[in-house]
Amino acid sequence: MTESSSPAQTFLEVVAPDGSRQTITVTHSPFLIGRGEGDNNVQLTDGRISRRCAAVVVNGTGCHIEDLGNRYGIFVNGAKTQEQALSEGDVITFGIDSSYQIIVHAGDSPEPPTQPTVANLLTRIGTLSEIAGATASGGLSKLNLLLEATSLLHSQLPLDSVLSTMLDYAISITHADRGLLIEPGATGSMHVRLARGHKGESLRVETLNPSQTVINQAVGQESSVITEDLNLAGLDLKSAESVVVQGLRAVVAIPLYASTRAVEDTGGDLKRGALLGVIYLDSRRIAAFSAIDRQILDAMAVQAASILDNARLVEKERERQRMEQELSIARNIQQALLPQGLSDFPHLAVTGVQFPCTEVGGDYFDVLPFEENRTSFIIADVSGKGLGAALVTTMLPGVLSGLTMGAEPVKVFEHFNRFLCNHAQVGRYVTIFIGTIDKNGVLEYIKAGHPSPLLLRKGQVSELYTEGSFPVGLIPEASFELVRLQLEPDDTLILFSDGVTEAENVHNELFEVSGMITAIAGKRDLPVETLQQSILDAVHDFTRGAAQSDDVTLLVVRYRVAQ
Repeated sequence: MTESSSPAQTFLEVVAPDGSRQTITVTHSPFLIGRGEGDNNVQLTDGRISRRCAAVVVNGTGCHIEDLGNRYGIFVNGAKTQEQALSEGDVITFGIDSSYQIIVHAGDSPEPPTQPTVANLLTRIGTLSEIAGATASGGLSKLNLLLEATSLLHSQLPLDSVLSTMLDYAISITHADRGLLIEPGATGSMHVRLARGHKGESLRVETLNPSQTVINQAVGQESSVITEDLNLAGLDLKSAESVVVQGLRAVVAIPLYASTRAVEDTGGDLKRGALLGVIYLDSRRIAAFSAIDRQILDAMAVQAASILDNARLVEKERERQRMEQELSIARNIQQALLPQGLSDFPHLAVTGVQFPCTEVGGDYFDVLPFEENRTSFIIADVSGKGLGAALVTTMLPGVLSGLTMGAEPVKVFEHFNRFLCNHAQVGRYVTIFIGTIDKNGVLEYIKAGHPSPLLLRKGQVSELYTEGSFPVGLIPEASFELVRLQLEPDDTLILFSDGVTEAENVHNELFEVSGMITAIAGKRDLPVETLQQSILDAVHDFTRGAAQSDDVTLLVVRYRVAQ
């Protein structure tokens, strides 16, 4: 990108997560956007945004946005882009909720901010000098409360303490009898989280009965309901049971929303975020709210919404970190159950590998000495992915242990099948192939819905079986069969999960068994490790540019005559 002058009429309106706005003139090209550090021209204080994420470039064809490597991408009007021409009103976002938006403006001057921000009110409060001294004094006093409330955003006080103080400020501005913070529950019903009286005391939330009619009206119309005299209000408010019983005369309900965001399904239009709660104030006296009172209430609501939204984001981040920690523990346990470096056996050469597509996987494999001259091996694939599938894989070592203790293989499978079927709430089934090879090359195996291993014999590739079978845990009455096959020296079995054959490329084409056959055909003298790597390389070349969509597991077993 080369330096050049840009038209003076290009402006970027930066909308912060708390709703505050700042307009920045694009003075040169490239005009850098990124996290609030370094030499960025637009600095965004959100740690999820890359240090240098985008640039506005102005050239002979107009104004463009370029993605410089933001970790979540750059979006214009909800559509992800690498580079795109910008027009009046385009909304630039960064692929994350509750973060910054940048609105593009072109003309002699940018559009004025419309939200009741503190900076906007500071400008407009100057008109109070034209009002009577007492009124101006009252307005400035209330504005001071707003500035104090704004400072709470940067405090280290406990969340409920901050919210209680915000309610106290709102009560002071409105001279209400009480103030409540109401939040939506898990089922969507509203409940009182905090309640304060006009003397700064905490009220017992279980004794309160705020007007649901007022609250529902504010939430339904997505705007404040400020009623100074309920006797002059509509019949629905005036006759509401809670209003009549409590003798209320003035009610304020201000819905609080997470920061607005651009969404793809509305063509990039701005849409309100989630409902965070409602500030509710009421009084048994008639109130009189000036225009500045209403503006201060709205601005304070923005601050309260920002506090709640930040708390929600912090809680989400803590939950994400907790889940990551638990997944890490689960992954460590799962990896510990897998063979830690396969060693050769007197009559077998063995190698295996697994690549989960998520933090934990639903594939499993293992190789264990069965008897003095016999070795067993297993490969399994649990339906689904992620933590649920990984938990079921922890049962599979028990299947092998039952065999090594001398139990009949078919009975072990039947028992495991009934166990999973009797615990249908687990909601998982397992495809399994388990085999045993003795020193004379006799292979005994049981198949349970798993793809057939490939047999590489003298450079020729064939499938071990072609008929189907039932997975374990799907049908209680399923039966399983022990099959015997004589292997020849240097016969090689390639066992795999369907994450190999169903690997997709960018054209949604599958690698399939034919891809594996092509990768190993004719390679009779390669070590098992080299043969395994040939398959992995073929899968990688086939899927280049496409994301891994399933767990990938390979197990290569070669029979050799014991020396």
